[in-house]
Amino acid sequence: MFAEVVAPAFYRREPRLRAASCLLGLVSALERKNGWTLAEFAGDRTPDGMQRLLAAAVLDAGAVRDALGRYVARHLGNPAGVLIADETGFCKTGAHSAGVQRQYTGTAGKITNCQVGVFLAYAVPATGARVLIDRELYVPRSWVRDRCAAAGIGQDITFATKPALAQKMIGRAVAAGLPFGWFTADEAYGDNGELRDWLQTSKIPFVVAVACDHRVPAGAGRRIRADALAARVAARGWHRMSCGPGSKGERLYDWALAGAGPEWHYLLIRRSLTSGELAYYRCWSPHGVILAELVRVAGARWAVEECFAAAKNETALDHYQVRKLPAWYRHVTLAMCAHAWLAVTAAASRPPPVTAPGGGPGAGGRAREGAGGLRATFRAGAG
Repeated sequence: MFAEVVAPAFYRREPRLRAASCLLGLVSALERKNGWTLAEFAGDRTPDGMQRLLAAAVLDAGAVRDALGRYVARHLGNPAGVLIADETGFCKTGAHSAGVQRQYTGTAGKITNCQVGVFLAYAVPATGARVLIDRELYVPRSWVRDRCAAAGIGQDITFATKPALAQKMIGRAVAAGLPFGWFTADEAYGDNGELRDWLQTSKIPFVVAVACDHRVPAGAGRRIRADALAARVAARGWHRMSCGPGSKGERLYDWALAGAGPEWHYLLIRRSLTSGELAYYRCWSPHGVILAELVRVAGARWAVEECFAAAKNETALDHYQVRKLPAWYRHVTLAMCAHAWLAVTAAASRPPPVTAPGGGPGAGGRAREGAGGLRATFRAGAG
């Protein structure tokens, strides 16, 4: 993995060997993986070499990111793959790290002093493979006005919303030829009309979460709230099925599909079996899709949370001690490479998925599919 992904980004032997030592340290059993511990693991007397790797060595982190995408496509690529955008926070105590400020992060569950990274994950639900393939640091609008030079933020970097950063990364995945069939994300991205319009124009099918007050087309130029449309679903319109295995077995919910206007967009509705709480998803595809497929994609979104947990716990995604933007990209990219190697290694040792009679998936995919409009037919090029 190192030879095909990371090594070509270096022109000199010394930083190339340092990067190899860094990656070995990132996949090691070290409890904490910062400049000091990685240097000690590599046999260095001081952390200067590791710090120089992130701060000053000639290294194109973008080239490594692109090579990582090709590595994932070669070893895990699947036309049924799902791209997932999400963000994670990196809590900080100071005020000088690039992009840091008091802002909300789901990592802490509150507004706190932190950096926020927007990531793109790639998951193949049929095989269980999941890995981070791209990243962008969210730079708040206030940072574009000041403090940029000291944090290594160039004048070419302008303010971009999190959905805009996600769009940029999806575009890179498409340009790289990564095989995938769907995109999914939470409300922060699903409620963004510009992102949805771009996905549809680019012919990228999507299942994205939206808020209960999100308004969907209802014909004749009218728009209706998602929760109001859900209230119209008849009892026979709900179908119980799993959106994939979880830590406690299959994740069973009741699901319904409601038409959302003449443009052949649809609203997917999920209902909790215990609390009755509803969740909503805007869906679009240029081809016919059954309800079970939309449910599978909606359930795939949680793979990105598993990627964050694994990358932070196993390959030190959040253990960095750097302030400048280029160093952040270098550390995070190398941590993603280490995580990808673990994911590819795990996939290679995993037994093939069990298929049910008729070629369908196992217990998780054998949902109760009867009549009542379970097939959501999307017209090619509509919208």
